[in-house]
Amino acid sequence: MKNIINQLINDEAGFIVSAELVLISSIAVLAMIVGLSEVANNVNQELEDVGSAFSCIDQSYMLSNAHGHKGCTESSSFYDQSDFCSGQWDVQ
Repeated sequence: MKNIINQLINDEAGFIVSAELVLISSIAVLAMIVGLSEVANNVNQELEDVGSAFSCIDQSYMLSNAHGHKGCTESSSFYDQSDFCSGQWDVQ
């Protein structure tokens, strides 16, 4: 029994493998956190661009004197004012 305990105490075969595994897994976790943070920032920027594009849509276009089935019209106009928070950098 004393011989088996001494063999277990002196056995270091799995130590190097487990230390390398901890080092590699911690590097992988840190890289994943940085990568997901960058993905989140880029998705946020793209959604901000989509919101800015929607705010640039002209909502005041109108047709005057539109007639029946043949689609006859005589004039059209638009008037657009800038909306609240319609700038490109307003969405945070």
